Amino acid sequence: MATRLDRTQVVDTALRLLNEVGLEGLTLRRIAKELNVQAPALYWHFKNKQALLDEMATAMYREMAAGEAAAPAATWQERVADAQRALRGALLRYRDGAKVFSGSHFTDASHAPGQNEHLRALVAAGFTPGTAARASFIAYAFTLGFVIEEQAVQPMPGERAEGYDVQERAKLIGEEYALAAEVGADLFTDYEARFEEGLRAIVAGIEATMGPDARS
Repeated sequence: MATRLDRTQVVDTALRLLNEVGLEGLTLRRIAKELNVQAPALYWHFKNKQALLDEMATAMYREMAAGEAAAPAATWQERVADAQRALRGALLRYRDGAKVFSGSHFTDASHAPGQNEHLRALVAAGFTPGTAARASFIAYAFTLGFVIEEQAVQPMPGERAEGYDVQERAKLIGEEYALAAEVGADLFTDYEARFEEGLRAIVAGIEATMGPDARS
């Protein structure tokens, strides 16, 4: 007797295949083949690929929330930064992880406890609920965009996509545009340091323009 296919099985298989074939290669037909079923069987659970991506993003969030450290941040600045570090880490676990997250929406309310606690901490620090939400979204948007660009160059740890060799880029640009040629390493290497640098800028900007002590 055949084992009944369930949503969790489909999502787990899709996340595993994502690391092998990337988002473009991840089709319902490919997932069905991996599960040894006919593609129409998947439509019983997901009406289209976007519905599956929504469920995958939800699973990725649950995985991130389960792995978060229990120790609370000392300041709201640290809380905002820690949340983005955790998000980046979760996205980097999967090939095209940031693209899966982008434009997807969660399929349940499993994110609500963490979001509520995050907002509660920012409100306790002096933010209004609305300002806390908008500040958090700004930081989230930075991280999501950063990782999309990072994964375009480094799809997975130890990999590097073609076309991003710094020396080849400099030769292509040429001496006529020396400054543009010079900054290749700043743009396409050392993503860990670049992320931290950008995160500091984002948090400082929030503090200066939206934080509890910001002056209008």
